[in-house]
Amino acid sequence: MKKSDFHYDLPEALIAQVPLPQRSASRLLVLPGDGTAALDRHIRDLPALLQPGDLLVFNDTRVLPARLFGKKTSGGRVEILIERLLGGRDARAQLGASKPSRAGTRIVLDAGGHAEVLGRDGEFYDLRFDTSEPLEKWLLHAGQMPLPPYIHRAPGADDVERYQTVFARELGAVAAPTAGLHFDDALLTALRLRGVELGHVTLHVGAGTFQSMRVEHIDQHVMHSEWLNVGAQLIEQIEHTRARGGRVIAVGTTVVRALESAMVRTEAGDRVLRPFAGETQIFIFPGYRIASVDALLTNFHLPESTLLMLVSAFAGRERVLAAYRHAVAQRYRFFSYGDAMLVFPAGQVSTRPAA
Repeated sequence: MKKSDFHYDLPEALIAQVPLPQRSASRLLVLPGDGTAALDRHIRDLPALLQPGDLLVFNDTRVLPARLFGKKTSGGRVEILIERLLGGRDARAQLGASKPSRAGTRIVLDAGGHAEVLGRDGEFYDLRFDTSEPLEKWLLHAGQMPLPPYIHRAPGADDVERYQTVFARELGAVAAPTAGLHFDDALLTALRLRGVELGHVTLHVGAGTFQSMRVEHIDQHVMHSEWLNVGAQLIEQIEHTRARGGRVIAVGTTVVRALESAMVRTEAGDRVLRPFAGETQIFIFPGYRIASVDALLTNFHLPESTLLMLVSAFAGRERVLAAYRHAVAQRYRFFSYGDAMLVFPAGQVSTRPAA
């Protein structure tokens, strides 16, 4: 398959530039599994669309204020987007500058202190920061929230809270798991009262999530690496959910990537979940069978992106692209601060949600 097979036309006016005043006010396009027409709903309708005994799995990663600015001692301006913390005062980052930076380059930071370039690995640089306090703590007041490149404005005070899920706890991402942004405390309470269980994985979303695919044939693409943790408690929740006939619903593509990375094949040939913490470069596109979840709540993704390919692997490329055309026609809001889809696999009549 080619990346152009996942193209769709999107008016720029539909790219959400700001969040809605209320998280759960976002629209929700429901794609049933029985082949019937898509349903136009809202996120706040989710308790009625799910069933008692279902399990929602969230990504509890917390976004770092990972964007910094500075100036090389040679005079050139530099924008730093931290990809991940490496321990101590070291970090891996993307550098936006007029010229590549060599090892030994010193960057004087606008927020105070300086950073030294240790070396380069592909598109990323390893930096050592000389700051007044540990790097993780220093970033909390010195860095800016790293809004995605398609949001054409500087981050404001509201983004500190809104570009973060209400359940974020494990610091380490440089991009939000955006499907989780739709949930507020009131909606989570309503889901619990409905009998829906909540579980968590951690996957620290990296800056590579915004990198465009540079090859035309998708089987030649190499995914960026991200750190994840799927714990034993969640696996126990999933096993209990399946045993009672409930459904496992991923909140976001990062949850799918985490769970599929934790799947192992038994001697009998079955794929089962096992606890796993470590790196993943899993690339999911049509032809790959997703076995860890029964439904997917996800935002709308960029044309020709690996995330759109993952959703297509789960629900079928033509179905998904048809749903996207419907969303464009109905003026849904797209990308990080936009609306969402609730997707059930094709051919599963039992997954038809209540109207």
